[in-house]
Amino acid sequence: MTPSNPLRDESGSTPLESTAQIMDRITSQLGSQLTLVSLDGRRRTAPRTAPRTAPRTAPRTAPAPALVVVGHGSRDPRALATVTALVERVRELRPGLTVRLGHIELNEPLLTDTLAGATGSAVLVPLLLGRGYHVKHDIPEAAADAPHLETRVAAPLGPHPLIVDALHDRLVEAGWPTRLGEADRRAAGVVLAAAGSRDPDSATDTRRTADLLARRLGVPVVPAYASTTTASALSVPAAVRALAARGRHRTAVASYFTAPGRFATQCADTAPGIASAPLGAHQAMARLLLHRYDTARASAPQVSPRQLTSA
Repeated sequence: MTPSNPLRDESGSTPLESTAQIMDRITSQLGSQLTLVSLDGRRRTAPRTAPRTAPRTAPRTAPAPALVVVGHGSRDPRALATVTALVERVRELRPGLTVRLGHIELNEPLLTDTLAGATGSAVLVPLLLGRGYHVKHDIPEAAADAPHLETRVAAPLGPHPLIVDALHDRLVEAGWPTRLGEADRRAAGVVLAAAGSRDPDSATDTRRTADLLARRLGVPVVPAYASTTTASALSVPAAVRALAARGRHRTAVASYFTAPGRFATQCADTAPGIASAPLGAHQAMARLLLHRYDTARASAPQVSPRQLTSA
């Protein structure tokens, strides 16, 4: 009996399976049944095929809030050009972030117009160097007047070590030596010339910046103001005389202004020696704007329009 001559049933029409074929079929069926029996003799359930699921899609993330740089405004055309250059530097440091500019007064776009044209959410970062009326009242009120936006108001820029970096570089650009000998150090001093404010917190912030700069330079730094609104506030000439009375006759004036303007020019004109340029579009200023933005963005939403993000 060979495969070419298979067995057939009695009618001779249906081939019969050979013994080998029968054994193969029985072995295959028995093997498949044994897979359903566990080692302890219990019957397993047949394995289920995992249902096919639709591919998961990544959740959509909300766009980052816009950064609104809030400048004061000035009649000096150099101020607007300087602030615009600073805003462009911020955009270069953070590509893809929406960065807008708004002024409290004197220059366009005004902050109210900038907020009226914005959508979604925004973080307002004051281009101001300390706490004062604009930071505590004007900017939060402008945010409150834009109810279509989710807004946060960041802390002002100063005091902060990044400002000290910019102040130091501006002094060096104006001629301040990068290294002072001991004799020169005993004879040198710096006047930190600021705008001035009636708010005592603003004066506190300016004094803190003066202390940070003094540590950086290794010489005394005396804060002075273009607008002496309190009896204790010194003008730049008065601060120069105070340093001279302490034997500090080599005095430089550090311009503590964000951009050129009347006050910055007035203070520079009264300097007995070198006077630095305003902070302007310094790289450290752009980095500090982003730092204040990031800090405010990470904070809890503000309940009151006058609530400020802590420095």
